[in-house]
Amino acid sequence: MTDHTSPSPGNERAADELLRDILDSLDDHKAENVVVIDLAGKSDIADYMVIASGQSSRQVATMADKLVEVAKKNGVKGVTPEGRAQADWVLFDAGDVIIHLFRPEVREFYNLEKMWNADLPIKSEPATF
Repeated sequence: MTDHTSPSPGNERAADELLRDILDSLDDHKAENVVVIDLAGKSDIADYMVIASGQSSRQVATMADKLVEVAKKNGVKGVTPEGRAQADWVLFDAGDVIIHLFRPEVREFYNLEKMWNADLPIKSEPATF
């Protein structure tokens, strides 16, 4: 996890690359309503939080499986998604990026964007860095 008060350029770059790969994978697997929340100044748990939706439990589970592969490819060890069996809400910590995958009605119920005061518009395409 990057120290937000004085981030090292290498760690920040690695976090940005991981985020880009995560967003690319979500785009490849037709994730909907993808939101990236920059946690700098809000939390020390990670650099970014990604929230995305899939239309079915099967789609959410598939996105989660692919994101585990992405995290491992980026050198993140011990990535174990929580909630994978039900796949209504899958959460995992990919080091510098926390990922929440939801079915739409579950996402609407928990409304994490509001909790984190995410004023960001919903992104349907991967962010560019």
